Amino acid sequence: MKHLRLIWATAVAVVLALPVQAEIKIQEVVSPGGITAWLVEEHSIPFTALELRFRGGTSLDAPGKRGAIYLMSGLLEEGSGDLNAQEYARAVESLAASFAHDARSDSMSLSSRFLTENRDQAVDLLRDTLMKPRFDPDALERVRAQVLSGLKSDAKDPGAIAGRTFAEAAYEDHPYETDGKGTTESVSALTRDDMFAAHRAVFARDRLYVSAVGDITPEELGELLDRLLGDLPDTGVAFPVKAEVAIPGGVTVVDYDTPQSTVMFGHQGIDRDDDDFFAVYVMNQILGGGSFESRLMTEVREKRGLTYGVYSYLVPKDLASLYMGSVASSNDKVAEAIKVIHDEWTHMATEGVTPKELEDAKTYLTGAYPLRFDGNGQIAGIMVGMQIQGLPIDYIATRNDRINAVSLEDIKRVAREWLKPDGLHFVVVGRPDGLETTTN
Repeated sequence: MKHLRLIWATAVAVVLALPVQAEIKIQEVVSPGGITAWLVEEHSIPFTALELRFRGGTSLDAPGKRGAIYLMSGLLEEGSGDLNAQEYARAVESLAASFAHDARSDSMSLSSRFLTENRDQAVDLLRDTLMKPRFDPDALERVRAQVLSGLKSDAKDPGAIAGRTFAEAAYEDHPYETDGKGTTESVSALTRDDMFAAHRAVFARDRLYVSAVGDITPEELGELLDRLLGDLPDTGVAFPVKAEVAIPGGVTVVDYDTPQSTVMFGHQGIDRDDDDFFAVYVMNQILGGGSFESRLMTEVREKRGLTYGVYSYLVPKDLASLYMGSVASSNDKVAEAIKVIHDEWTHMATEGVTPKELEDAKTYLTGAYPLRFDGNGQIAGIMVGMQIQGLPIDYIATRNDRINAVSLEDIKRVAREWLKPDGLHFVVVGRPDGLETTTN
């Protein structure tokens, strides 16, 4: 066991120390059974990262069962096959492997890391996780209690309240409208049978995406895929229809006793596959994309001292897209912060950006991109994300070229078309001075 731990620790250290490579060579692998995956071979250490992603996520919850898929995901490491939760945990540890699961609104992901010498045993255990979940009653109650505790905490968190309120206004009568974690009432009512139904809804081959990075050949990966995934059902439940984003411009104030108001704002956004996406992405970097040089940060924080941070970001979901932002400010200053944000939205929509702003944004976005590829797991996660977004296999090599191709005229045009100052809706959680609920 100490030997395995030493190998694992060494592997992780080497992976994290690897320099960013100028070129990441992605191969498409199709197993004998017809399962497609993307692979980056890296044989310098005896270690592989495997990413599985299933489209749909918590949006596939059955009517009246909100939170079922999220709860089910938390039970995947609580025993499978002949192993209860404790035995399962010991088995993972004995293999010096790691498994992680995550349920989001559009996808369910399973991440695994294992040493080459333990690959077969790790894959067998992962297969049981996928194909033979137990959902033991004691594990169900333990994980349910954890989810309920999180929901109780979210009910008092201004950020969570703002997000929930905004979603309710933006996604009427759609799964996106409600929290994928469910409510206290819905989660409390879920049964063990609901867990099996949620499992059947998500895990199917018609919504599967796979990537692998590490010490494995295409032939070995093909055999692994069929052994791990070959018995998945062909189809899961139907996907929801597209959501209509119909939130009006204006302000919604949610009364909350706190000296600082938390604000979430936005309007309809751009889909990931739209031809204008890269131009809007670069434009947003200039407007409020996380840099201290952004216009929102300069105007709201640096010049006026109204906040510690203000950001804008694109939210291109599978079934709807938003252009959003967030800020927090004291109750007596938040109205001014909102006015400045609205003014900057308007200014960019009408005036575009300067050549220096565009050049600085391109430099930042192209320079920061290679830093994401700092380990097998990170690369595997990026590759599976590329697949589920429908990006080409050469995207990593061409992405910066697409950024650099954005022109001043492109920015001016998309700013005019995609920024909707009068459509901005601000959800304010707190007791803001001089603000009340209004709609445009």
